[in-house]
Amino acid sequence: MTTYGSALSALSALSDPTRRAILEHLAERPAAVVDLAALLPVSRPAVSQHLKVLKEAGLVKDAPVGNRRVYRLDPAGLDDLRDYLDRFWNTALHSFKHRVEQQPLQKTPQQEESTDD
Repeated sequence: MTTYGSALSALSALSDPTRRAILEHLAERPAAVVDLAALLPVSRPAVSQHLKVLKEAGLVKDAPVGNRRVYRLDPAGLDDLRDYLDRFWNTALHSFKHRVEQQPLQKTPQQEESTDD
């Protein structure tokens, strides 16, 4: 189950456009820092710092491959974030359903015109 702190950490990490771009690139395929830096308008050290934030937020993980570290999305972290956001969506849908069911049906202006004839 997602904790409030981990969800806030993930949301905070995604508040930066560069980190969102990194996440989108990693959604396509795993990549090393040098590969990501070639795709983005930031330096390799900056990419490394962004990856550190994403990793601490549980959104990416890394593994050594030769002399590089290859980063990929962390499905568990993304699932936790989705669960957190789904709670808001489900609450909104439930509230909408409740509101609609509480209101009496009203005729549209077109329906009222057709009954006046």
